[in-house]
Amino acid sequence: MILFSLAFCLLPFTAAAENNVPHEIAGIALGTNVADYPDIIQTNFLKEVVVTDWHGFRKGVLSYGTCKYIDLILKIDMKYQDKSKGFYQKLLQEFRKKFGDPDSWNGDSFGVVHIWKWQFIDKDRNPVSLALQHNAKDADETIGNMVKLSYPAKMEEERLCFMEMCQHGKKNIDEQRREELKKSDWSHLVPR
Repeated sequence: MILFSLAFCLLPFTAAAENNVPHEIAGIALGTNVADYPDIIQTNFLKEVVVTDWHGFRKGVLSYGTCKYIDLILKIDMKYQDKSKGFYQKLLQEFRKKFGDPDSWNGDSFGVVHIWKWQFIDKDRNPVSLALQHNAKDADETIGNMVKLSYPAKMEEERLCFMEMCQHGKKNIDEQRREELKKSDWSHLVPR
């Protein structure tokens, strides 16, 4: 049965003629280096790396700067291993013991998403934001418990620096080249 299932799964891949397998759309090909496309302007002012199975967390995303704060971590989102509401309540007690009462509530009125936020100013005068979140079933959010820690002002500075860098990059591409890139035909619209 397993052999039959494996053969069935591979059937769509072997049915197509090898020379008719699409690898390219809009003039951009799979397996090529992104540096091969100098006209592409980056759109993310923060880069991200993922950590997994990390000291009681199942997953985390570290966001760091690419312009003004190059390679400095500006935001940390960590998903707790324990997804239960009871664990969230224990976390909230511990957060309150350590940081006092939260500054704001951002959850919903239906009890699906609970988000408590704290705002701080550190010794270097940097605003720091801390959020503890529990999500029971909102599919647009992470299910379970999550903590978010960030430098909101530095993130905004990073975004503005990046936007300025992108504008400068756009100016460096001559107008004629930009007009060429806007042109399209079927070879750009259909994978090949």
